[in-house]
Amino acid sequence: MILSVSRRTDIPNYYSEWFYNRIKEGFVCVRNPMNPHQVSRITLSPEVVDCIIFWTKNPVPMLARLDELASYQYYFQYTLTGYGRDIEWNLPNKKEVLIPAFQDLAEQIGSKRVVWRYDPILFNAVYTPEYHRNAFCQIAEALNGYTDQCVISFVDTYAKNKASMKALGVYELPETELLDFTRELCRMAKANGIRVVSCAEQKDLSECGVEHGSCIDKSRIETILGYSIEVSRDKNQRPECGCVESVDIGTYSTCKAGCRYCYANHSAESVARNAEKYDMYSSLLC
Repeated sequence: MILSVSRRTDIPNYYSEWFYNRIKEGFVCVRNPMNPHQVSRITLSPEVVDCIIFWTKNPVPMLARLDELASYQYYFQYTLTGYGRDIEWNLPNKKEVLIPAFQDLAEQIGSKRVVWRYDPILFNAVYTPEYHRNAFCQIAEALNGYTDQCVISFVDTYAKNKASMKALGVYELPETELLDFTRELCRMAKANGIRVVSCAEQKDLSECGVEHGSCIDKSRIETILGYSIEVSRDKNQRPECGCVESVDIGTYSTCKAGCRYCYANHSAESVARNAEKYDMYSSLLC
Protein backbone atom coordinates (compact mmCIF):
# COMPACT_ATOMS: atom_id res chain seq x y z
CA MET A 1 0.00 0.00 0.00
CA ILE A 2 1.12 3.53 -0.81
CA LEU A 3 0.12 6.12 1.79
CA SER A 4 -0.62 9.74 0.84
CA VAL A 5 -0.10 12.20 3.72
CA SER A 6 -1.91 14.18 2.32
CA ARG A 7 -3.40 15.82 -0.76
CA ARG A 8 -6.27 17.07 1.38
CA THR A 9 -4.36 18.97 4.07
CA ASP A 10 -0.82 19.75 5.27
CA ILE A 11 -0.35 17.04 7.90
CA PRO A 12 3.44 17.55 8.32
CA ASN A 13 2.95 21.25 9.10
CA TYR A 14 -0.18 21.26 11.26
CA TYR A 15 -0.86 17.71 12.43
CA SER A 16 2.50 15.97 12.74
CA GLU A 17 1.93 14.99 16.39
CA TRP A 18 -1.25 13.21 15.34
CA PHE A 19 0.56 11.42 12.51
CA TYR A 20 3.41 10.22 14.73
CA ASN A 21 0.85 8.97 17.24
CA ARG A 22 -0.95 7.05 14.51
CA ILE A 23 2.36 5.45 13.51
CA LYS A 24 2.86 4.35 17.13
CA GLU A 25 -0.68 2.97 17.34
CA GLY A 26 -0.30 1.18 14.02
CA PHE A 27 -3.56 2.31 12.42
CA VAL A 28 -5.57 5.34 11.34
CA CYS A 29 -9.27 5.90 10.68
CA VAL A 30 -10.29 7.89 7.59
CA ARG A 31 -13.71 9.30 6.81
CA ASN A 32 -14.80 9.07 3.18
CA PRO A 33 -15.06 12.70 1.99
CA MET A 34 -17.94 11.74 -0.34
CA ASN A 35 -19.79 9.73 2.31
CA PRO A 36 -19.06 10.99 5.86
CA HIS A 37 -20.87 8.01 7.40
CA GLN A 38 -18.27 5.65 5.92
CA VAL A 39 -15.10 5.32 8.00
CA SER A 40 -12.21 3.04 7.04
CA ARG A 41 -9.55 1.65 9.36
CA ILE A 42 -6.15 1.69 7.65
CA THR A 43 -3.28 -0.43 8.96
CA LEU A 44 0.00 1.51 9.17
CA SER A 45 2.50 -1.24 9.96
CA PRO A 46 5.75 -1.23 7.93
CA GLU A 47 4.77 -4.67 6.62
CA VAL A 48 1.71 -3.15 4.94
CA VAL A 49 2.92 0.32 3.93
CA ASP A 50 5.32 0.17 0.98
CA CYS A 51 5.92 3.91 0.77
CA ILE A 52 4.64 7.15 2.30
CA ILE A 53 4.35 10.35 0.27
CA PHE A 54 4.25 13.49 2.41
CA TRP A 55 2.79 16.71 0.94
CA THR A 56 3.77 19.91 2.72
CA LYS A 57 4.67 23.57 2.57
CA ASN A 58 6.55 23.37 5.86
CA PRO A 59 8.11 20.14 7.22
CA VAL A 60 9.77 21.83 10.22
CA PRO A 61 7.45 20.23 12.84
CA MET A 62 8.53 16.77 11.60
CA LEU A 63 12.27 17.26 11.23
CA ALA A 64 13.41 16.42 14.76
CA ARG A 65 11.47 13.14 14.77
CA LEU A 66 12.28 11.58 11.41
CA ASP A 67 14.05 8.74 13.22
CA GLU A 68 10.58 7.49 14.19
CA LEU A 69 10.05 6.72 10.49
CA ALA A 70 13.16 4.53 10.24
CA SER A 71 11.06 1.42 9.46
CA TYR A 72 9.33 3.12 6.52
CA GLN A 73 10.27 4.22 3.03
CA TYR A 74 9.04 7.69 2.11
CA TYR A 75 9.61 10.91 0.24
CA PHE A 76 8.34 14.49 0.39
CA GLN A 77 6.47 16.65 -2.11
CA TYR A 78 7.58 20.06 -0.82
CA THR A 79 5.80 23.15 -2.17
CA LEU A 80 8.06 26.19 -2.19
CA THR A 81 6.93 29.20 -4.21
CA GLY A 82 7.71 32.90 -4.48
CA TYR A 83 4.35 34.08 -3.13
CA GLY A 84 4.09 36.45 -0.21
CA ARG A 85 1.55 36.38 2.59
CA ASP A 86 -1.08 37.99 0.40
CA ILE A 87 -1.34 34.55 -1.24
CA GLU A 88 0.09 32.15 1.35
CA TRP A 89 -0.66 34.08 4.51
CA ASN A 90 0.08 31.56 7.27
CA LEU A 91 3.53 30.33 6.30
CA PRO A 92 6.96 31.22 7.74
CA ASN A 93 9.44 33.36 5.82
CA LYS A 94 10.72 31.52 2.75
CA LYS A 95 14.36 32.66 2.86
CA GLU A 96 14.74 32.49 6.65
CA VAL A 97 12.80 29.27 7.37
CA LEU A 98 11.43 27.29 4.46
CA ILE A 99 14.46 27.15 2.14
CA PRO A 100 16.78 26.17 5.03
CA ALA A 101 14.20 23.57 6.07
CA PHE A 102 14.25 22.11 2.56
CA GLN A 103 18.03 21.91 2.68
CA ASP A 104 17.95 20.35 6.16
CA LEU A 105 15.40 17.75 5.08
CA ALA A 106 17.42 16.80 1.98
CA GLU A 107 20.58 16.50 4.06
CA GLN A 108 18.79 14.12 6.44
CA ILE A 109 17.04 11.85 3.92
CA GLY A 110 18.74 12.50 0.55
CA SER A 111 18.00 14.76 -2.39
CA LYS A 112 16.08 12.08 -4.31
CA ARG A 113 13.52 11.94 -1.51
CA VAL A 114 12.60 15.63 -1.60
CA VAL A 115 10.71 16.86 -4.66
CA TRP A 116 10.34 20.61 -5.12
CA ARG A 117 6.91 21.89 -6.15
CA TYR A 118 6.66 25.38 -7.65
CA ASP A 119 2.92 25.28 -8.07
CA PRO A 120 0.36 26.44 -8.76
CA ILE A 121 1.63 29.32 -10.88
CA LEU A 122 -0.80 32.22 -11.18
CA PHE A 123 -0.36 35.54 -12.95
CA ASN A 124 -1.76 38.88 -11.83
CA ALA A 125 -0.61 42.49 -11.46
CA VAL A 126 1.83 41.53 -8.67
CA TYR A 127 2.88 38.04 -9.68
CA THR A 128 3.90 38.73 -13.24
CA PRO A 129 5.94 36.37 -15.43
CA GLU A 130 9.04 38.43 -14.59
CA TYR A 131 8.34 38.12 -10.86
CA HIS A 132 8.01 34.33 -11.15
CA ARG A 133 11.19 34.05 -13.22
CA ASN A 134 13.17 35.90 -10.55
CA ALA A 135 11.63 33.96 -7.67
CA PHE A 136 12.05 30.61 -9.42
CA CYS A 137 15.69 31.35 -10.25
CA GLN A 138 16.51 32.29 -6.65
CA ILE A 139 14.88 29.17 -5.25
CA ALA A 140 16.44 26.89 -7.89
CA GLU A 141 19.89 28.21 -7.06
CA ALA A 142 19.26 27.68 -3.33
CA LEU A 143 18.10 24.09 -3.96
CA ASN A 144 20.99 23.13 -6.24
CA GLY A 145 22.14 19.73 -4.97
CA TYR A 146 19.15 19.33 -2.65
CA THR A 147 16.62 17.98 -5.17
CA ASP A 148 16.57 16.48 -8.65
CA GLN A 149 13.06 17.45 -9.73
CA CYS A 150 10.68 20.39 -9.80
CA VAL A 151 6.93 20.00 -10.35
CA ILE A 152 5.05 22.90 -11.93
CA SER A 153 1.42 23.57 -12.80
CA PHE A 154 -0.67 26.57 -13.70
CA VAL A 155 -3.53 27.50 -11.41
CA ASP A 156 -6.93 25.95 -12.10
CA THR A 157 -10.20 27.56 -11.08
CA TYR A 158 -12.63 25.48 -9.05
CA ALA A 159 -15.86 26.33 -7.27
CA LYS A 160 -13.93 26.61 -3.98
CA ASN A 161 -11.36 29.13 -5.25
CA LYS A 162 -13.31 30.94 -7.97
CA ALA A 163 -14.05 34.02 -5.83
CA SER A 164 -10.40 34.26 -4.74
CA MET A 165 -9.12 34.00 -8.31
CA LYS A 166 -11.45 36.82 -9.37
CA ALA A 167 -10.47 39.01 -6.40
CA LEU A 168 -6.78 38.49 -7.16
CA GLY A 169 -7.22 39.54 -10.79
CA VAL A 170 -5.74 36.31 -12.12
CA TYR A 171 -5.21 36.18 -15.87
CA GLU A 172 -3.89 33.66 -18.39
CA LEU A 173 -0.86 34.24 -20.58
CA PRO A 174 -1.22 33.89 -24.35
CA GLU A 175 0.08 30.49 -25.44
CA THR A 176 3.28 31.79 -27.05
CA GLU A 177 4.20 33.78 -23.93
CA LEU A 178 3.35 30.83 -21.71
CA LEU A 179 5.63 28.52 -23.68
CA ASP A 180 8.47 31.06 -23.60
CA PHE A 181 7.96 31.45 -19.85
CA THR A 182 8.06 27.68 -19.33
CA ARG A 183 11.21 27.30 -21.42
CA GLU A 184 12.91 29.88 -19.24
CA LEU A 185 11.97 28.01 -16.06
CA CYS A 186 13.36 24.80 -17.55
CA ARG A 187 16.59 26.53 -18.50
CA MET A 188 17.09 27.88 -14.99
CA ALA A 189 16.21 24.56 -13.39
CA LYS A 190 18.55 22.60 -15.67
CA ALA A 191 21.39 25.00 -14.82
CA ASN A 192 20.93 23.88 -11.22
CA GLY A 193 20.68 20.15 -11.89
CA ILE A 194 16.89 20.04 -11.62
CA ARG A 195 14.44 18.42 -14.08
CA VAL A 196 11.02 20.04 -14.56
CA VAL A 197 7.81 18.02 -14.89
CA SER A 198 4.16 19.09 -14.83
CA CYS A 199 1.36 18.11 -12.45
CA ALA A 200 -2.05 17.20 -13.96
CA GLU A 201 -1.49 19.90 -16.56
CA GLN A 202 -3.83 20.00 -19.57
CA LYS A 203 -1.40 22.11 -21.60
CA ASP A 204 1.16 20.23 -23.67
CA LEU A 205 4.51 21.61 -22.54
CA SER A 206 6.67 18.89 -24.10
CA GLU A 207 8.21 21.29 -26.63
CA CYS A 208 9.57 23.25 -23.64
CA GLY A 209 11.19 20.13 -22.21
CA VAL A 210 8.48 19.50 -19.62
CA GLU A 211 7.04 15.99 -19.41
CA HIS A 212 3.79 15.06 -17.67
CA GLY A 213 4.87 14.07 -14.18
CA SER A 214 3.55 11.79 -11.46
CA CYS A 215 3.55 13.11 -7.91
CA ILE A 216 2.84 9.66 -6.51
CA ASP A 217 5.44 8.33 -8.86
CA LYS A 218 5.85 4.58 -9.48
CA SER A 219 9.38 5.05 -10.84
CA ARG A 220 10.57 7.13 -7.87
CA ILE A 221 8.95 4.74 -5.41
CA GLU A 222 10.63 1.74 -7.03
CA THR A 223 14.00 3.53 -6.94
CA ILE A 224 13.57 4.23 -3.24
CA LEU A 225 12.36 0.69 -2.49
CA GLY A 226 14.93 -1.05 -4.65
CA TYR A 227 12.36 -3.38 -6.20
CA SER A 228 9.40 -3.32 -8.60
CA ILE A 229 5.81 -2.89 -7.46
CA GLU A 230 2.50 -3.74 -9.11
CA VAL A 231 0.24 -0.71 -8.94
CA SER A 232 -2.32 0.87 -11.25
CA ARG A 233 -2.93 4.44 -12.24
CA ASP A 234 -5.23 6.26 -9.80
CA LYS A 235 -8.59 6.48 -11.57
CA ASN A 236 -9.99 8.78 -8.87
CA GLN A 237 -7.76 11.67 -9.96
CA ARG A 238 -8.14 14.05 -12.89
CA PRO A 239 -7.61 12.52 -16.37
CA GLU A 240 -4.32 14.43 -16.75
CA CYS A 241 -2.95 13.09 -13.46
CA GLY A 242 -0.23 10.46 -13.79
CA CYS A 243 -0.23 9.33 -10.16
CA VAL A 244 -0.61 5.71 -9.14
CA GLU A 245 -3.13 4.47 -6.59
CA SER A 246 -2.67 5.45 -2.97
CA VAL A 247 -4.63 5.73 0.26
CA ASP A 248 -5.03 9.31 1.49
CA ILE A 249 -5.47 9.76 5.23
CA GLY A 250 -6.17 13.51 5.28
CA THR A 251 -9.35 15.52 5.81
CA TYR A 252 -10.56 18.40 3.66
CA SER A 253 -11.10 21.86 5.20
CA THR A 254 -8.43 21.40 7.85
CA CYS A 255 -5.36 23.08 6.30
CA LYS A 256 -4.47 26.31 8.11
CA ALA A 257 -2.03 27.70 5.52
CA GLY A 258 -4.75 29.97 4.12
CA CYS A 259 -3.51 29.84 0.51
CA ARG A 260 -5.77 31.91 -1.73
CA TYR A 261 -5.59 29.37 -4.59
CA CYS A 262 -6.58 26.40 -2.41
CA TYR A 263 -9.24 23.94 -3.59
CA ALA A 264 -9.10 21.67 -0.51
CA ASN A 265 -10.76 24.08 1.94
CA HIS A 266 -14.41 25.03 1.74
CA SER A 267 -13.92 28.26 3.71
CA ALA A 268 -11.82 29.82 6.46
CA GLU A 269 -14.75 29.29 8.82
CA SER A 270 -14.93 25.57 8.08
CA VAL A 271 -11.18 25.22 8.69
CA ALA A 272 -11.45 27.00 12.05
CA ARG A 273 -14.44 24.87 13.01
CA ASN A 274 -12.72 21.61 12.08
CA ALA A 275 -9.38 22.58 13.65
CA GLU A 276 -11.15 23.08 16.97
CA LYS A 277 -11.96 19.36 16.89
CA TYR A 278 -8.31 18.37 16.52
CA ASP A 279 -7.13 15.80 19.05
CA MET A 280 -3.63 14.47 18.54
CA TYR A 281 -4.66 11.18 20.17
CA SER A 282 -7.74 10.57 18.05
CA SER A 283 -7.75 7.87 15.38
CA LEU A 284 -9.53 10.36 13.09
CA LEU A 285 -8.02 13.65 12.00
CA CYS A 286 -10.29 16.44 13.31
